[in-house]
Amino acid sequence: MNTKFPNLTSTKPIAYVRPVKVADLPDDIREQLHGVNEMYAIHHEEGDQLALVTNRTMAFVMARQNDFEPVSVH
Repeated sequence: MNTKFPNLTSTKPIAYVRPVKVADLPDDIREQLHGVNEMYAIHHEEGDQLALVTNRTMAFVMARQNDFEPVSVH
């Protein structure tokens, strides 16, 4: 069986997208997030956090718009 998988040879750097509980964020950020329980962090492949967004889809879009190949992390 020769099934082709997309993006296996991507030359773009990886961006890891993971859920983050708002309760685990610093106070100054939590104060701005009324009614939000979960955020999504985008991390560079070396571990540096690049962004924090309220929507998983937006995290993937943002990563792609900045020439990263997003992958989900649990």
